[in-house]
Amino acid sequence: MSRRRIGFWYRLAAVICKPPLLLLFKRDWRGMEHIPADGGFITAVNHNSFLDPLSYAHYQYNTGRVPRFLAKAGLFKSGFVGLMMRGTGQIPVYRETTDAATAFRAAVSAIEKGECVAFYPEGTLTRDPELWPMQGKTGAARVALLTKAPVIPVAQWGAHEAMPPYAKEKKLRLLPRRTLRVQAGPPVDLSAFYDQEPTAEVLRAVTEVIMAAITEQLAVLRGAPVPAERYDWRKAIARERRAAREAAKAGPAPAEPAAAPEPAVGSQQARSTQQAQEDESK
Repeated sequence: MSRRRIGFWYRLAAVICKPPLLLLFKRDWRGMEHIPADGGFITAVNHNSFLDPLSYAHYQYNTGRVPRFLAKAGLFKSGFVGLMMRGTGQIPVYRETTDAATAFRAAVSAIEKGECVAFYPEGTLTRDPELWPMQGKTGAARVALLTKAPVIPVAQWGAHEAMPPYAKEKKLRLLPRRTLRVQAGPPVDLSAFYDQEPTAEVLRAVTEVIMAAITEQLAVLRGAPVPAERYDWRKAIARERRAAREAAKAGPAPAEPAAAPEPAVGSQQARSTQQAQEDESK
């Protein structure tokens, strides 16, 4: 998709979404020069807030290369949101069905037509306690090896301050005015994998290279060192379940003996001493 072919529906979405984003948030945008001017490409983006797709879409729209997101199929069925998703050419993902591969075929087709396809490789909001990118899924890697298109790592930070992930109440925290930070990096070098059979092991290795590139960009935005180890959600869940089973086998912990009540005389004496001290200080 060229810079001039944004289309009616994307322009309508921009007319609706850009004014409140400009009014309510400050912006710190970096690395736009890494977004290809022509040809199909992939962006791989971290995910730490329900708000950050709008932040990233605003950034990407302003480069002139609008993204096509892979999104849950259910979003395409509901009213105005579904109309906008279909009109802007987003790609539905049918999870855990025989149609799941359709999304990847559509992504490959879009890239071959010269469009940008945006992946959230984590597949959901990060579960990392410090909000670093966690272990990624292999969809972006699979499409990258099939198309050999440039993969641009994109990091974002700040949207979580306005809408924290997994908060009990999904309310915007608009004051003080937050800064939405987005940074794109240079294309990830995946050339070493192009001639290899896309086995599960190879796809995991490519995914880790992509996730490492995103994390490096995020470290720059946060001004913090890259974590020594990537958070693995599946392993964390397994540890929690194992701990719960072990606790259940051990049975309830013995109750601690209740503390003896303070004698009334002692309490009265303490209150009298306190009152005397207060009177003396007056």
